[in-house]
Amino acid sequence: MTAEATTTTQPDPILHTTPEEEQRYAELQHEAIHCARSGDNDAMLGAMLAAGMPVNLADAKGNTLLMLAAYHGNAETVELLLKAGADPDRRNSRGQTPLGGVAFKGYLPVAQLLVAAGADVNADQGGGTTAIMLAALFGRKEMQKFLAEKGADARARNKFGLSARVLAWFSGAFRLLLKTVMAIRALVLQIKATFKAAFRKKSTQPA
Repeated sequence: MTAEATTTTQPDPILHTTPEEEQRYAELQHEAIHCARSGDNDAMLGAMLAAGMPVNLADAKGNTLLMLAAYHGNAETVELLLKAGADPDRRNSRGQTPLGGVAFKGYLPVAQLLVAAGADVNADQGGGTTAIMLAALFGRKEMQKFLAEKGADARARNKFGLSARVLAWFSGAFRLLLKTVMAIRALVLQIKATFKAAFRKKSTQPA
């Protein structure tokens, strides 16, 4: 999601733009992509859109302004772009939609905006994996519940035959295993520290 921007829309040649003007146009496209990714200058992004910047402008990996804003959890920027007519289901070069990126990161307010704008909750994010499967895999329970309420199919399976419910189980089991391993590691370190302290105390005592 952090690829450098690429010029996806050239100025109209009928306007007979100069090389300097074309360079400036490319710079503005880079700036628009930065604004979408950072979410810290909606006023500038809004002005560029009003001046004719393509609302579905994308970077070198096909990530649109909306995809970048959504992936980074910039809800206000997402709302701005959707109101300007951004396509909520425009895919990047990996076949992912904005909702897919949002689902696994757990940005519920952004997901709500995308779904309200017509995003397909059952869109294939690659290999038959859907947004609700990604939410389940990464333990995003609120996201999973929201998508299910909006019609996401929790019984659908990806190319490996795994459904959102199965992925949620695997996610929970893995997190429990990880928690157990970390607890055991902490206990082992504590025991080692205790033995070291006891050994030092014994070695410093007079014979």
